[in-house]
Amino acid sequence: MSKPAGSVRVVRGDITEQDTDVIVNAANEHLAHGGGVAAAMVRAGGSIVQDESDAWVREHGPVVAGTAAVTGAGAMPAKWIVHVVGPRFRTGRDNAPLLKDAVRAALSAAADIGARSVAMPAISAGVFGYPIDEATQIIANACLAWLVANPDSIDEIRLMGFGGETAAAFRKAVS
Repeated sequence: MSKPAGSVRVVRGDITEQDTDVIVNAANEHLAHGGGVAAAMVRAGGSIVQDESDAWVREHGPVVAGTAAVTGAGAMPAKWIVHVVGPRFRTGRDNAPLLKDAVRAALSAAADIGARSVAMPAISAGVFGYPIDEATQIIANACLAWLVANPDSIDEIRLMGFGGETAAAFRKAVS
């Protein structure tokens, strides 16, 4: 793979505190932000995050795999939230293409709104059950491939690990 124009770096910290243009939310189809990263975004951004998500679903219907929804970020430093639905991990299924599709959808939506910086969590590695090492490797590779295929688009992707285990898994995936 050739070297991407943009950078990918690993950051251990709270995605809701990132000063990027976009933060990515690993969402469910109905953008009901009841737990995990999604709930943290509503707490940090305010009720406007859930209100805009509800309005998006009323207008467009549920978010389907491989697509993204964009809402404002409320009181968070980021300008926008790009919501994507990653796969629910299932043994015996080829889960990787579905996770790659979610990453590509997030980055393409971010680029479409003019974002130059993106903070990306470990999509599907929480309540959707994707093994952390495998998920972070797929996400990191998909980000790098997207940057190579889309030069002069996004300048920086931050792979976010709130906890040390996720950050370490992303570091291993990027190295």
